[in-house]
Amino acid sequence: MRSARSAREFAAVWDIATPARRGRLPGLGMAGFRARTPDFVELGVVPYPAVTVAVDLGDRSLAVDDDSGRRYDGSMVVGFGATGVRGRGRAVECLQLRLSPPVAHAVLGAAAELGGAVVSLDDLWGRDAERLRERLRSAASWDERFALAEAALARRYEAGRAVDPEVAFVWGQMVTHLGGVRVEPLADEVGWSRKRLWSRFRAQLGITPKRAAQLVRFDHAAHRLAAGHSAALIAAEIGYADQSHLHRDVRAFAGATPGAVSAAPWLAVDDVAWAAPAYLSATAVRPRRPVTPIPPVPSVPPAPPALPA
Repeated sequence: MRSARSAREFAAVWDIATPARRGRLPGLGMAGFRARTPDFVELGVVPYPAVTVAVDLGDRSLAVDDDSGRRYDGSMVVGFGATGVRGRGRAVECLQLRLSPPVAHAVLGAAAELGGAVVSLDDLWGRDAERLRERLRSAASWDERFALAEAALARRYEAGRAVDPEVAFVWGQMVTHLGGVRVEPLADEVGWSRKRLWSRFRAQLGITPKRAAQLVRFDHAAHRLAAGHSAALIAAEIGYADQSHLHRDVRAFAGATPGAVSAAPWLAVDDVAWAAPAYLSATAVRPRRPVTPIPPVPSVPPAPPALPA
């Protein structure tokens, strides 16, 4: 297990840039990374509730291995809640774009529906990927890079397919309540059956509603672990049945113990790079539930006049 000290040392390896102000595209977080050392770096990715576009700004210095061991070089998309992913490289310089799943559906289309898969950005966007990469490499500053990237994603967002408003609402409730939601009441609230919500949510966001809620809760737990909170306290405060339930969730998502996750190098940069994660801040408007018209009350004919006594 890595110590907390080694996690801090890992964070010191990077120069990190973030936008000076919040962007105009809701559900998009951006951060730029440049290694301070030419040494080889390798780390495991702790799953988080977003879809990531990683644009390699070096000479194919970035590589990612998926959970099957397949390697992807250069720029890539890492799917929603990907597990078993490892990043590696030497003299890495990259722009990382984290998208909320509803935004990713519009921006990335079918790639957003692949769950935890890793996909080459060249395979997904073709020559547009290389054109964007070259423009980003030629930019004079990180702020210019952030503006270029946001503009490219905004164009795709406007032209893309929106998720069902019911799906967006359910995702927003998961984020608002840190994963502490039950699917059945949410399905009833949007006027859908549980089966329909399950089907549409999975088709559009790539994973089931239950696993999405679990991932949002795990993400909150992982950051509290990294902040030094005890596993027992976290389990008691954020909706786990008990501490062993938390251990099982952490093992399922990160393949490690809570102690190992608390010192994970991947989380060591989050206070700087993702201090206020925009990919978890998008809100959704509750869809209007269909209202069944109430039939008019039939008129009652007036009573006949009373007969004289």
